[in-house]
Amino acid sequence: MSDNEKFLRLTVELTVEVLDVDALQAAALAEIRHPDAELSDDERVEQAELVKSDDTGASALQWLIEPDHVLQLVDHIDEIEPREAVLGVEPSDGPSEDEEEDDHEHA
Repeated sequence: MSDNEKFLRLTVELTVEVLDVDALQAAALAEIRHPDAELSDDERVEQAELVKSDDTGASALQWLIEPDHVLQLVDHIDEIEPREAVLGVEPSDGPSEDEEEDDHEHA
């Protein structure tokens, strides 16, 4: 890294409520089966089983959100160059107390 290069790591935490796990899984399975998924037959079977066996919906959601979509959050800012995005999805106990208070303030 040269003296002129500066990097910032942006952390975004988003909590979503899963309204229909079956529909979420079906959408993910459609993505896995899509020819553009660039998966071998064995990988398709493995990923499909992973999505089907995860009753939280986290594995399914991970198939439906592209990390590059996160980069688009800052594409409109001319002063920076988006470099990489990594996505992780895990089960949650729900919104934090701070998030619930914010929801009430903005309602």
